[in-house]
Amino acid sequence: MSFQVTVQPSGRQFSCDEGETILNAAIRAGVGLPYGCKNGACSSCKGKLLDGDITHGAHQEKALPVKEEELGFALFCCATPHSDVTIEAREVAGVGEFPIRKMPVRIAKIDKVANDVIVLSLQLPATERLQYLAGQYVEVLLRDGKRRSYSMANAPYKDELMTLHIRHMPGGLFTDQVFATLKERDILRLEGPLGTFFLREDSDKPMLLLASGTGFAPIKALVEQAVHNQSQRPMTLYWGGRRPQDLYMHALCEEWARTLPNFSYVPVISDALAEDQWSGRSGFVHQAVIADLPDLSAYQVYACGAPIMVESAQRDFVALCKLPEEEFYADSFTSEADLA
Repeated sequence: MSFQVTVQPSGRQFSCDEGETILNAAIRAGVGLPYGCKNGACSSCKGKLLDGDITHGAHQEKALPVKEEELGFALFCCATPHSDVTIEAREVAGVGEFPIRKMPVRIAKIDKVANDVIVLSLQLPATERLQYLAGQYVEVLLRDGKRRSYSMANAPYKDELMTLHIRHMPGGLFTDQVFATLKERDILRLEGPLGTFFLREDSDKPMLLLASGTGFAPIKALVEQAVHNQSQRPMTLYWGGRRPQDLYMHALCEEWARTLPNFSYVPVISDALAEDQWSGRSGFVHQAVIADLPDLSAYQVYACGAPIMVESAQRDFVALCKLPEEEFYADSFTSEADLA
């Protein structure tokens, strides 16, 4: 049995199989509903149920509070329909441009760039170069059926190898393997491209790029794509970490600031120790933005990193800095701990 999903205000329709989430059905049909984590943690896919009957699977209450659900809001990543439904959602143009596919990749290089960060360089099959938009992510398919999501850290044109930035989460099913047992020439299986976080190229607004930790990975890809496009838009990157070593590609960002005429870089450290001899900006990275740019009404913001940073930035930039809500684009890096 399948049900018909109608998206308003566009009027687009697609079918959703019984037991399938609305988001998965939309992805399968090439309909660009916004989404991020796909597991009920980040609220990127939140919209309204206008008509019909759905059931929500497991999700975090902060992503969909009970009061919002009572008002008809839904998380389409974990909502399964029991009838034909009509939903209200903002569609994302271009997200279905490239097919989602599964493919094997070979580990070409393993670079430990910080005590807890590894850059994996992956060789794709010669006949199956993955097409994606800078900022999107892939899912690593594990043997037990579980998946782990990682953003591509290079623009699609940039290198023959595709790179992922992986932070060690002690006890993590995949990251323990990456840091202990994976070796060059091992084979992984991926599925992608996924996600609606990518560069909006139909705008000439200055870009504020906001990252924490390995949230820098898709931001790096966005910068490379903008440079490749010969974009003249001003770009300002704020990258936050607890200690200086968390900014594991700090030298690259400084090089961009020296060589790109429209690029500036502000590193921000929240918990520096005396031994770090940190003399730069301190505190929370999104608060540094507020101090420097109290009026964001003319900006586009691209934010990626820990959920608390992304949520705080979205709330405060809109409420305090006059950022238009529709100009905040985000990818929230959720872990198993975030889903608990």
